[in-house]
Amino acid sequence: QVQLVESGGGLVQPGGSLRLSCTASGITVSIYTMGWYRQAPGKQRELVASITSDDRTNYVDSVEDRFTISRDNAQSTVYLQMNSLKPEDTAVYYCNADRARTAWRPRLVYWGQGTQVTVSS
Repeated sequence: QVQLVESGGGLVQPGGSLRLSCTASGITVSIYTMGWYRQAPGKQRELVASITSDDRTNYVDSVEDRFTISRDNAQSTVYLQMNSLKPEDTAVYYCNADRARTAWRPRLVYWGQGTQVTVSS
């Protein structure tokens, strides 16, 4: 059974930092594209950052130069370091694991349960 468990969310003041962690079980993290998504109240879920199996990273423009995604394959854990946080970063952050379909199996997508990040003074 696949599980993605996020941790590290909380309340932080504007300009502060948080590091989110996502620990996976039941999958080999190194062969998945791992991503962090977020969903604010009344808004659609959006991709914040992703890292491919060959360590290519991608960020939404609004977090470029502030957030960093990384992966520790030995620990089956993906991190999101968030610096210079702004109130508009407030959302529930979800971990995602995605593996493209092949000729012999469908696409594989897994989600964590989410962790709340609140940026407020």
